[in-house]
Amino acid sequence: MRHPHESGRRRGPASEERPATEGLSGWLAGRLPGDWFEGAPTVTVDREEILVVGRVSAPELPDGDDEVGRAAAESGRITRFREETREERMAIAREAEHRFGRSVAWGAEVGETAVVFTNLSVPVMTRLRQPERLVLDTLVDSGVARSRSDALAWCVKLVAANTEDWLGELRAAMEAVETVRQQGPPAA
Repeated sequence: MRHPHESGRRRGPASEERPATEGLSGWLAGRLPGDWFEGAPTVTVDREEILVVGRVSAPELPDGDDEVGRAAAESGRITRFREETREERMAIAREAEHRFGRSVAWGAEVGETAVVFTNLSVPVMTRLRQPERLVLDTLVDSGVARSRSDALAWCVKLVAANTEDWLGELRAAMEAVETVRQQGPPAA
């Protein structure tokens, strides 16, 4: 006889059934004001959160303005967008949270500046053996990270940055498997 956790889908906070996000991009396209972004926003979804980041129009700069001026203007434009759209963004977020069962975070891009507004920082429990803990402790002891938690987040960012193509291929393969699974007979 198998132990109940050896097979099948585990239940709990990380794997609770949440409403599907199918149609999310279309819903956002219909719901977001047309003058907010230049083109469709980038929408990233995980188990807990929907992140919507759109490109806003760049400010006009005087001729000869340097990189510092450009960066300040871009930052100012993002701050303006954030303040002017706050109430409507929050209303849209409440609707999306109810419809799709996830928290909604926002961000904006202008030129080379990108800012994500308040978004979730979700605790993730992990079990590490001593060799992995020693890596985290080295990062903490050297001042690269403030804590083991920060060190682990730093490691995840480093892996994501160095394996972006591979992770993209893996996600595409997972989507293909899900498509085939949906086309098959219903589960018993």
